Amino acid sequence: MVTLLAKIFIKDSEDKIKQREAYGMLCGVIGILFNVLLFIGKFLAGTLSNSIAITADAFNNLSDAGSSIVTLLGFKLAGAKPDTEHPFGHGRIEYVSGLVVAAAILLMGYELVRDSIGKIMHPEETEFTLLVAVILIASILVKLYMAYYNRAIGKKLDSAAMKAVATDSLSDTAATTVVLLASVFTHFTGIKIDGYCGLVVGLLVGYAGFDAARETLNPLLGQPPAHEFVEKIDEIVMSHSEVCGMHDLIVHDYGPGRQMISLHAEVPAEGNILELHDVIDNIENELRETLGCEATIHMDPVVTSDEHVSETKAAMVSLIKAIDEDLSIHDFRMVSGGTHTNLIFDILAPFGFRLTDEELLTEVLQSVHEHFGDNYYVVTKIDHSYI
Repeated sequence: MVTLLAKIFIKDSEDKIKQREAYGMLCGVIGILFNVLLFIGKFLAGTLSNSIAITADAFNNLSDAGSSIVTLLGFKLAGAKPDTEHPFGHGRIEYVSGLVVAAAILLMGYELVRDSIGKIMHPEETEFTLLVAVILIASILVKLYMAYYNRAIGKKLDSAAMKAVATDSLSDTAATTVVLLASVFTHFTGIKIDGYCGLVVGLLVGYAGFDAARETLNPLLGQPPAHEFVEKIDEIVMSHSEVCGMHDLIVHDYGPGRQMISLHAEVPAEGNILELHDVIDNIENELRETLGCEATIHMDPVVTSDEHVSETKAAMVSLIKAIDEDLSIHDFRMVSGGTHTNLIFDILAPFGFRLTDEELLTEVLQSVHEHFGDNYYVVTKIDHSYI
């Protein structure tokens, strides 16, 4: 159904932001329609059976309809063009809308838990009919379908908001299944477990809200880029023979499809500066066309024609790798004087490295002293990276 509607209402376009907005609004409208219908059906079933669990599940669907409205508005506002107050666009509104959805899910979970505890303390008779069973089974199937298409399009668009909606739909499926099984159990045994099942539903909804909040908070707080994205950047940059190395990559995320990157590219100090600048311009354009991100590249000149410098750098790399394979160096330079030689470079260590910066620096100084002797001084700083 969603695929068919997408073919009808969403036109192919080179503008990925507009495509994203169109998919988000389509899924939002469908989500509102489905959830309102499910609320009406479950509320009717809950009223007929006098079941707090089914009624609670009905109001959970009503909150989902509200969440779909928030998601729809989020995609619409996120597609707004940059302005003087928001020069990098409004893409992060999509993350905010996902967070609002998560907050609504958490609130509904709390309400369901509270009402269910009251039902446990004061149980009431419930009545289970074929109509109630049909409504609940239909609800499970619809929610499974909603989880499927929201997850699929969420992956297609890499949308945290839509993934949050998909997670919520799966939790609804589990919750309604629990309610259905409990209703059948009570009907055949007479044991009143309606309140306990409502409690389970509330806890499942609350967990889904927590998970959705985590998914949407991470990009707002500044999560590292996907490993595959970093690998593609490295592949593009290093495919140019003029580039000797790459480091200090920073990815700035202003919302899905609105990424800006900056990095340092090492180039031969002996090369023609105008020709090298042209190469860097070409790399920036290639990154923009291939990955859809704006790129700013800083050129770092390094000596490549001096055999002694190359040998010393190779030895330094070996010493660093002997400490830990996850370490690397960049911006290596040698400055020779009358009494000693300075080895100048930066050390790149991953976040959460097993040694503190002070411990790592001590090991490096000791290794250099043992290998090169007293006439070599180390001038270095330690960087941390997600690469």
